[in-house]
Amino acid sequence: MNKNYNDSIKKLGSLAGCLVTTLYSQHRPIFHFLEAEKILGGRAPASKALSQLIRNGVVTRLKSGVFRLVPFELGFEREYLGNPYLVARELVVGSRHLNKEYYLSHGSAFDLHQMSTQPQLIVYVSSPKMIHPKNIQGMEFKFVRCKKENLFGITEMWIDKSEKIRVSDLERTLIDGLKQPAYCGGFSEVAKAFSIKHQMIDPQKLVDYAIQLEMGAVNRRLGYLMELYQIGSKIYWDFLRKTLTPTYHLLDPDLPAEGQHTAKWRLRLNISQEELLAIRRT
Repeated sequence: MNKNYNDSIKKLGSLAGCLVTTLYSQHRPIFHFLEAEKILGGRAPASKALSQLIRNGVVTRLKSGVFRLVPFELGFEREYLGNPYLVARELVVGSRHLNKEYYLSHGSAFDLHQMSTQPQLIVYVSSPKMIHPKNIQGMEFKFVRCKKENLFGITEMWIDKSEKIRVSDLERTLIDGLKQPAYCGGFSEVAKAFSIKHQMIDPQKLVDYAIQLEMGAVNRRLGYLMELYQIGSKIYWDFLRKTLTPTYHLLDPDLPAEGQHTAKWRLRLNISQEELLAIRRT
């Protein structure tokens, strides 16, 4: 912290100064009330210090019990969100950081894996916890409920010099896109991601994750795109075909039920093959 910032903090008093400097030393720019309570030795001093810091624009409240230090280089900015993926993590994990049952998913994972071609206006987090959507300083946070047994295919990613978040790996991100394309910008965006990352995809992982998820519609869409874009080899496509039942599903679950049927993949192609091939060429 620079001298001017330090001088400004000192003017707020010893409690506020102690809280700010301790949080910076612990690399906790986003923190919970219980952390402030622990640092300052009680609820009353924590409440007093936080009220003062918020009033002076040194701290901004993200939601009840969750706060954000405003970086000193921004001065005293009363409305500051910072990295939305770190905020999303704190909204899920709680003050004691014991909950690891979450991951950044769908459109957010597309962005983190650098395969999104659309601006991200919503942060998506998958978790077994039921959490209501939140809007914080103009950013929407959407929490996608998932089963505990579906917490697989997750990796940790450095989001800055000192902070990591949990995010679906490349193959799990693509599988989630096939399951819920609306959360990723639509099926065409998912297909485009297959094309963008064509050389980096592990076909065995894709198939393993699809089987583990146990969703026939995902198996159909995956097999169809893998064959269309020549991802992996025939052995993977044939394996996926053997898992299919006679039921037909829509290629894009969010578009009207129209278009021709393909018996090979038990799909109704409500996005034409020509359109999907054109996506690959762009």
